Amino acid sequence: MRVEAKVLLALGAFFGTMFAVYWYFSNEDAGGVMMFGGMLLGFLPGGYYYWWSRRMKARPEDNPYATQAQGAGVVGSFPSTSIWPFTLGAGCFFMVLALVFGIWLVIPAIALVFWALVGGTAEGRRGGQV
Repeated sequence: MRVEAKVLLALGAFFGTMFAVYWYFSNEDAGGVMMFGGMLLGFLPGGYYYWWSRRMKARPEDNPYATQAQGAGVVGSFPSTSIWPFTLGAGCFFMVLALVFGIWLVIPAIALVFWALVGGTAEGRRGGQV
């Protein structure tokens, strides 16, 4: 995790530098606030990864002298295709549409989100298609 932490902290430092330069030379607030947000999006997960990398056992990816055999092992299983992420996205899309076209669209949005959460949970517990 140390490599990921360094990349994210470097990204946060870059956005922090750009934020300071932009804030000083421009008369515009929105871009500075967005760069500040980008800086936080680099520093927050980067700091968290760095905190965990100091407390956990070093992975083979973090050791520059590790062999390929040390990194080998069980990869695990990957989930099959599922309709539930699409259903959840449709429910969230209806939630946004409710802000534009009317509050009545919240009813199908909540129904779709609930259906996706129940279906995804059932599929995850049983395995395979539901």
